[in-house]
Amino acid sequence: MNPKIIEIKKHILPLRKLLLEHPVYQQLRHLDDLNILMEQHVFAVWDFMALLKSLQFGLTSTNAPWMPIGNPKTRRLINEIVLEEESDIDIEGNPSSHYEMYLQSMQQSGANTQQVERFINRLLSGYSHKELLKFNVEQLQDYTLKFVNTTFEIIHRGKLHEIAAAFTFGREDLIPDMFRSIVSDLDKNFPGKLDTFRYYLDRHIELDEEVHTPLALQMIEELCGEDEQKWLEAKQVARECLKARVKLWDGIEFSIKERKIEEAIS
Repeated sequence: MNPKIIEIKKHILPLRKLLLEHPVYQQLRHLDDLNILMEQHVFAVWDFMALLKSLQFGLTSTNAPWMPIGNPKTRRLINEIVLEEESDIDIEGNPSSHYEMYLQSMQQSGANTQQVERFINRLLSGYSHKELLKFNVEQLQDYTLKFVNTTFEIIHRGKLHEIAAAFTFGREDLIPDMFRSIVSDLDKNFPGKLDTFRYYLDRHIELDEEVHTPLALQMIEELCGEDEQKWLEAKQVARECLKARVKLWDGIEFSIKERKIEEAIS
């Protein structure tokens, strides 16, 4: 493995450990608790696609006339990831994006999808994501809004190596182990009740660990090359993204505990 990749992994290891051992997983003992997590985490599922599409727009030709932009190996790896993230096969064997799979999982568990669906419908109607986030039109939780804003701040800076670092170290390289923490408690607390969500989690563990992460690490190497400044910025962004995830998990844990207190005194 590239020594620079090893250096970044070492740099973010304490935050990664904090995420993998986060107490929020121990709070998921009731469907209402899991639904709180899903209703907030779905925005992270959605904004992940913004990272991915930003990479595709920057690393491949998406306009007419087509032109052979960049490295063919990089084009291929990003398009392979897009194919699976945007049109994978769901639990029933139908093409589906991972965002749409997540909505199906929410519906099966009884989570409220209205907030995120209103948000997406506003985008489809022509509202800009900048307006929706700046004025918090859908009244997202502060911790969720801050997480999404962190993602778009990185995207709007327009540096492909930073976007790739957020994509790789903040998502693809983290998600398999993070989702395993959820799966272990899911099987214990809701045996056989959340097949769609379990499929979604297992699919991510499989694809991200075996396929996407190795490809994404290659992309980081290609984009940073021998440029020390780019490697430094990639390391800083990786840390920034993991800190944002910790705060998201902290906020969700607080909301779950708040629900339990309200339930106890009602």
